[in-house]
Amino acid sequence: MHPRVSRLSRKEIFGMVAPQASNPADRHTPSPDASPDFRFPRRRRIRRRPEFQQVMDRGIRVGDPRMTLWALPNRLGYTRLGLAVGRKHGSAVRRNRIKRLLREAFRLTQHELPAGLDLVCVPRAGGDFQLEGCRESFITLTARLARRLARR
Repeated sequence: MHPRVSRLSRKEIFGMVAPQASNPADRHTPSPDASPDFRFPRRRRIRRRPEFQQVMDRGIRVGDPRMTLWALPNRLGYTRLGLAVGRKHGSAVRRNRIKRLLREAFRLTQHELPAGLDLVCVPRAGGDFQLEGCRESFITLTARLARRLARR
């Protein structure tokens, strides 16, 4: 029998990216001096209708010209995000692009946001959807939500 040989991707072969660990369990093992984890796993998403309904019915709402955010405290210790992009934004291609932008903005700012919230984001039609603008909106709106939740 031949020893197990790890396979390299084309990008790894041509030096475009660093080789990945051969054992999948070793790929995401953080080193002690590692930067924060910017992944966006399923546990950080709101995916079920009852969860959306609970946040939108019992949560607090704030908005700006780009989006409306609802927030409800959770007991998980980390913030989760749910997206609701309606058909008024256009075709499926356009709606999916908006969702990708909002997910990326959340992923990059998740360590700057208050922990322990369930957030539901509904973008407004006609809003300016650029990555930096969406990041700013997440930061300012969640800060307002945290202040309002603290008074509650």
